[in-house]
Amino acid sequence: MRLRPSRLAAAVAALVAGTLLPAAPASAAGDDQQPVGDVRPVVYVGNNWAGTADLIAPGSFRRLARVDIVPDKAERLAEIWASPDRLAYYLAIQQAIGEGNDQYVDDMYSTNNGKRLIVSRPSFADVVAISLRSKEIVWRFAVDGYRSDHMAISPDGRRVAVSASTGNVVHVLRTRDGKEVGSFESGGSPHENVYFDGGRRLLHASIGSVYTPLDQPELDDTKDERVFQVVDTATHEVIRTIDVRKALDDRGLDRVSHAVRPLTLSPDARFVYFQVSFFHGFLEMNLRTGRITRVRRLPDLVPDTPREAYLLDSAHHGIAMNPDGTDLCVAGTMSDYATVVDRRTMERGRLLKGGEKPYWVTPSADGEHCYISWSGSDTVSRISYRTGRIDDTVPVGDHPQRIRNGFLARGFLTHLR
Repeated sequence: MRLRPSRLAAAVAALVAGTLLPAAPASAAGDDQQPVGDVRPVVYVGNNWAGTADLIAPGSFRRLARVDIVPDKAERLAEIWASPDRLAYYLAIQQAIGEGNDQYVDDMYSTNNGKRLIVSRPSFADVVAISLRSKEIVWRFAVDGYRSDHMAISPDGRRVAVSASTGNVVHVLRTRDGKEVGSFESGGSPHENVYFDGGRRLLHASIGSVYTPLDQPELDDTKDERVFQVVDTATHEVIRTIDVRKALDDRGLDRVSHAVRPLTLSPDARFVYFQVSFFHGFLEMNLRTGRITRVRRLPDLVPDTPREAYLLDSAHHGIAMNPDGTDLCVAGTMSDYATVVDRRTMERGRLLKGGEKPYWVTPSADGEHCYISWSGSDTVSRISYRTGRIDDTVPVGDHPQRIRNGFLARGFLTHLR
């Protein structure tokens, strides 16, 4: 595959001298998925550092089973250690992005028939489909470059889009067999993907270099290219690029980063609500005009923390609107809180201190709650959109990040226990 340059090379160079030589011998998309066959609803939680996925029952909110996402770990590591360039990036990703840990589970979706789990594995730079019956890998796709990242699955479950964060490209794969059916070019560090308009379009954002210490606004140009794109899913062509930098400048926010992080769409897809690097709060944009219509700042509980100490530039990382379009659930990552914001008035509820480093938010399938991962506490909480309170919390694996609604084929649970 053709490799494209990335600023992660700077991190590699910095680590090679001190790390590589001595050591030598990784709306919530998918909520519109339609079940196929006899399935039960399940909430999937990806434990990034553990290399596992937990299956949670949405009703009782208790863990049903745990799946090993890296059954081929020894084989993959042997390949990496035999390749100097892959090893350099592997170690750089481990130290610069993984906070000293391997990244085994970034994103995941079940197939619509609940028989497979499709997972992006950053440290192994791939996407795999794992049988939820045999627990074996059914197919594997190696992404362009050295790291896989966020994904999105089409509503019909036939396609999955995965960001190749050092390859500056998004691959579109057939979920049946992992065959690549399309791709499109992105900016630096492709990141979020969300299908909308019935699966006919895809909203995509790249975030640039979030692992460098050059974090002050005056150094913003060093952060690589950041794009916000609308993609035609039939042709895989970028049909529109939204100028977020101009939209921010027009609102007088010239010192605010234009790196679009997690995002969520209104039910009619007229408005997109998104977080940006270093910003405590979120922005509302008219998706048709590309203009920012409202700015909602939320409490910064770490005012003395320098930007350089932010977790991968994320002041906030996690936002999800309920299906009715009335409320937004927000993760205040650096400030260690979650809160529910009324969409009409933009008034926030209480700050919920349920754990450390909240890192993702997903609405429940019934729209009554949002799920939030506390990556620093190894727990997931369920928050009521109506009351704005945490009503339950469940322990999961090491460093939970992505949470996705999904399905499990009837009878498969016995094979996972």
